[in-house]
Amino acid sequence: MMIGLAREQDFEGFLGLAAQVEHWFGPMVEDAGFHDAVREHIRRKTALVAVPSAPDAGTGAGTDLLGGLLFGADAPVHHVHWLVVSQQARTGGVGRALMRDAMRRWVRGPGHIEVVTFGADHPGAVASGARVFYERLGFTPAETVAPGPEGGSRQLFRRTLTA
Repeated sequence: MMIGLAREQDFEGFLGLAAQVEHWFGPMVEDAGFHDAVREHIRRKTALVAVPSAPDAGTGAGTDLLGGLLFGADAPVHHVHWLVVSQQARTGGVGRALMRDAMRRWVRGPGHIEVVTFGADHPGAVASGARVFYERLGFTPAETVAPGPEGGSRQLFRRTLTA
């Protein structure tokens, strides 16, 4: 697997990832706001993609993404705006690799990294593994935030960064 900055041709791949998780996050594939956010992150070079490393894997057209991440590098508080790993690549280290690359590229302490993920009672909390994933990366549950567009509970997770 290789991690790199997303390019415009990866846009369709982001939509493919979004389609796999709309049942947890709410509608994204047809949402103009989501389209705008992805394109803006790509333009600002704050979007990452994970792609297969084998030369014959994927089409090269950006549609066969293993994962994607949209990041906000606004020190001292950084934000993981969106992180999704394709269903077939989950538990294979893709999410960890995306986070490691984002931190290497954009994060400087002291400060915090924040991400909004599922509340403990959300069906996606266990099925997606998101809460455990962030806890393993050193994030701790913080305050409850507004429900997601599908009505499910959400919670902020925060990781403190030292200098």
